[in-house]
Amino acid sequence: MRSLPTRRLAAVALTAAASVVALAGPAFAHVTVNPGAAAQGGYTAVDFRVPNESDAAGTVKLEVNLPLDHPLASVRTLPLPGWTAAVEKAKLDKPIKVHGSDVNEAVSKITWTADAGTKIAPGQFQEFRVSIGPLPSDADSMVFKTLQTYDNGDVVRWIDESKDGQPEPAHPAPVLKLTKAAAGEDAHGGVTASPSAGAHGDSSDHAAAPAGAKTSDSTARVLGVVGIVVGVIGTAVGVLGLRRRSSGSAS
Repeated sequence: MRSLPTRRLAAVALTAAASVVALAGPAFAHVTVNPGAAAQGGYTAVDFRVPNESDAAGTVKLEVNLPLDHPLASVRTLPLPGWTAAVEKAKLDKPIKVHGSDVNEAVSKITWTADAGTKIAPGQFQEFRVSIGPLPSDADSMVFKTLQTYDNGDVVRWIDESKDGQPEPAHPAPVLKLTKAAAGEDAHGGVTASPSAGAHGDSSDHAAAPAGAKTSDSTARVLGVVGIVVGVIGTAVGVLGLRRRSSGSAS
């Protein structure tokens, strides 16, 4: 009969650990922009990383909206086999100056559509690469509201903006953090796209890979979850050890 409380404690520990993993799992499946940060005023290449969250349907379309409050003069997509990229432009209320020239329109949306027989299947993810710039110098982030369409007609709207001090929304929009350029580094430090590129999405132009290793909030989330699970299991093991010692002393 002494083993019953021990079994109960073990069951509670395992249930708690499983619950933590289950609750954290969906957070890993957000649509994200990678790398998650770039220097203000420069050019860069980013990947929109799209995981398939459905167990019964595949992703066949991705729509990424580019913010027009900080328009980008140069937007170019990297060709992706099995997918067709199309861009939409919008007239700017106020022209922006880029390398001494006025730019009156900018790309407002990029849509990738899967060709016949292509999709992001359950358990898979896909990256859609774009070179962009120059990045704004008067903002600390850019939000790219995104729509993900499945072949069963479901649409997931990744458009919620995260706010400091509040829990992360269920469907957060991908965010690119903008950082100050390092001292002595010009706005093109780590440049991965040609400054002379026009404001269009010509898929024949290959954007270079992002400088440095890719990073993602997912890594931090995974480590955090692992730490919590290990802590729960460790606590349970400690309690079991104390109970066994107490039982041994009593006998």
